[in-house]
Amino acid sequence: MTASPDSWALLIVTLPTSGATARMRIWRAIKTLGCAALRDGVYLLPGKAEQVGQLRQLADETRQEDGQAWLLQVSATNLEEETAFRTLFDRSADYGELQATLSEARNALSDQDRAELSRLLRRHGRAYEAIRRIDFFPNEASTRAEAQWHDLRRAVEALQSPGEPQPLTRMIPRRDAAQYQGRRWATRRNLWVDRVASAWLIRRFIDPHARFLWLESPADCPDDALGFDFDGATFTHVGDRVSFEVLQSSFGLETNRGLCRLGTMVHALDVGGISVPESSGFEAMLAGARARLQDDDAVLAEISSVLDSLYAHFSANTRS
Repeated sequence: MTASPDSWALLIVTLPTSGATARMRIWRAIKTLGCAALRDGVYLLPGKAEQVGQLRQLADETRQEDGQAWLLQVSATNLEEETAFRTLFDRSADYGELQATLSEARNALSDQDRAELSRLLRRHGRAYEAIRRIDFFPNEASTRAEAQWHDLRRAVEALQSPGEPQPLTRMIPRRDAAQYQGRRWATRRNLWVDRVASAWLIRRFIDPHARFLWLESPADCPDDALGFDFDGATFTHVGDRVSFEVLQSSFGLETNRGLCRLGTMVHALDVGGISVPESSGFEAMLAGARARLQDDDAVLAEISSVLDSLYAHFSANTRS
């Protein structure tokens, strides 16, 4: 079955009444995929390749459980019917409930410790992604929810990482790496995504003999050190670019394919946006390194190996 951009995928399933476990498992899968129920056992999804593939797997699973399944391609016969189909996938109510929950969480942040803040962010992040993943026709409700989710993220990060830089509006001057050799570079301690990736970028592509200073406060930055990723630093957020991307642009590394893909990952993890499949794995490894290693030099050394491997992967993988 192939699907045109305007088609819809229709799954019809029947399962033996004795297979309660299988019925529940398939019903949960149908709900997770965001299917619209036209009636009991009849489910609709947009007919794009990803959704068709997901429904095909469900159909195969149904048959393996001694049930019956048919996967059909259907089309709306007129604009009114097409609108009715799309309305079945309106997630405005789901986003409304999420926004109320995010608002409540936002108002209670000051009462949470660092571990509770991390758990809160993960929990609400999963809830937001669960809706966004099945929001096939985004509208104003999704835009409002996305803005509120990012507001919560920034608020939590501000509490967890005091001194998180605010983006500047300015040009990014081109710099000659030859003038930045053997320098001392400084950023905030307790390295997280943008800082550790920027430190790796500096040592790997800009200043191989760089020495790093991890600051308790940005105000502690010595005059002779090159600051990055804090307000007032030489290299920090500019416009919609995070510090990693600003360093990349400053030193003429924008055409490096592997770095561009790494930049996409760092950007998404730091301020949100389009992500890559490797993001969650990198974030988990960094969190694990921070939990095991109390020294930022040790964290940088360990995560540098991870970034070396990701860089090689992104550089070689033409499908990324």
